Amino acid sequence: MQEIKCPNCGEVFQVDESGYAQILSQVRDKEFDKEIRQREKLIESQKELEIEKLKAQLKALEEAADKDVKLAVTEALSKQKQEAQQELNRQQHEAQEALNKQERKSIEELADKDIEIAKLKGQLESKDNESKLKSQALKEQYEDKLKLKDEQIEYYRDFKARQSTKMVGESLEQHCDIEFNKLRATAFPNAYFGKDNDARTGSKGDFIFREADASGTEFISIMFEMKNQMDETATKKKNEDFLKELDKDRREKNCEYAVLVSLLETDNELYNTGIVDVSYRYPKMYVVRPQFFIPIITLLRNAALNSLEYKQELETIRNQNIDISNFEEKINVFKDGFSRNFRLASEKFNNAIDEIDKSISHLQKIKEALLSSENNLRLANNKAEDLTIKKLTRGNPTMKELFDKQKKLEEKNPDSEN
Repeated sequence: MQEIKCPNCGEVFQVDESGYAQILSQVRDKEFDKEIRQREKLIESQKELEIEKLKAQLKALEEAADKDVKLAVTEALSKQKQEAQQELNRQQHEAQEALNKQERKSIEELADKDIEIAKLKGQLESKDNESKLKSQALKEQYEDKLKLKDEQIEYYRDFKARQSTKMVGESLEQHCDIEFNKLRATAFPNAYFGKDNDARTGSKGDFIFREADASGTEFISIMFEMKNQMDETATKKKNEDFLKELDKDRREKNCEYAVLVSLLETDNELYNTGIVDVSYRYPKMYVVRPQFFIPIITLLRNAALNSLEYKQELETIRNQNIDISNFEEKINVFKDGFSRNFRLASEKFNNAIDEIDKSISHLQKIKEALLSSENNLRLANNKAEDLTIKKLTRGNPTMKELFDKQKKLEEKNPDSEN
C-alpha cells in the first residue's frame, strides 16, 4: 500500500499499487501537457520575435538593396547608353563605307552594262542583217524554184502543143522511163520496171514496178498509168475518169499500189500540191505530177522496206499453210483413191462371189446331170447284163440258128480262141 497526501487539504490517503500507478500517471500526464503547452507558448513567442527581427532586417536590406540597385541600374544604363552610342556610331560608319562601296560597284556595273548593251546592239544589228540576208536568199531561192516550175510548166505546155494527142501520152511515158533509168543502177539495182504488155483481160496499165528481197519475197509492187492531153482538146478529161480502170488493172496484175502520173487538170490546186492520196476512193492509190514520179516510188519503197520483216514472216506462214494444204490435198487424194480402189475391189469381189455362186449352181446342174447319166449308165449296164443269147433269139429263129451253129463250132474247136 502507498500513502498519498493531498496537497490542498493535507489529508493522507492509502492506495494500492494499481491505484497509485494510475494517480501517478495522471499527475505526470497533466504536468507533461502543461510543460508542453508552456514550451509551445515560449516557442511561439520566440518565433514571433524572430519574425519581427527578420522583418526588420529584411526591411533594412530592402532599403539598402533599393539604393544599391538604383545606383547599379543608373550606372548600367549610363554604360549601356555609351556602348549603344559607340555601336551606333560604328554601324553608321560601316553602313556609310558599305554604301560607298556599293555605289562604286554600281557605277562599275553600270559601265559594264553599258558596254554589254553596246555589244548586244552590235550583235542584234549583225543578226538583223544576217536574217535579212537569209530572208533575201530564201526569197531568191523560192523565186528561182518558182521560176523553174513556171519554166517546166511552159515547157510541158509548149511540148504538148508541138505534138499530137497520142505523142503527148507517149512522151510522158518516155519521160518517166528515162527518169527511172537514170537512177536504176544506183537506187533500184534489184527492181523490175517495165511496160505492162499483158492485155488479156481487155485493159492494161503503162508500167509496173516490182522489187523483191534476196530470198525472192516481193515486198513492193506498183501499177503506173500516165495521162496527158493537149491544151486544145475540146473535151477535157479529169483524173477521176481513170481511177476505176487503174484500180482494175492493179487488182488484175496483183499489184499492191496504183499511181496515176498525170498532167491533167493543170489548174487544180489539189493535184498541183504534189502527191495526192486518193485511197478514200480506191485502196492504195495516189495521183502525182511527173516531177514526183521518182519520189513516190522512193516513198512507197522505203515504207515497204520497213514492213519487209513482217512480209517475210507472212510468206513463211503462207508457205507453211501451202505445205499443210498440199499434205491435206495428198491425204484427200489418197483417201479418194483408196475409196475408189476399195469400191472397185468390193465390186470385183461381189462379182466373183456371184460368178462363184453361178459356177456352183452350174456345177450343181452338171453334177445332177452326171448323176443322172450315171444312173442311166447303171440302168443300161443292168440291161446289158440281163441281155442273153436266149433273150436275143427269142422269137427270132434265124438268129437262134446262127448262134447255135456258132456255139457248136466253139465247142468243136475250143483252142481256136487261144
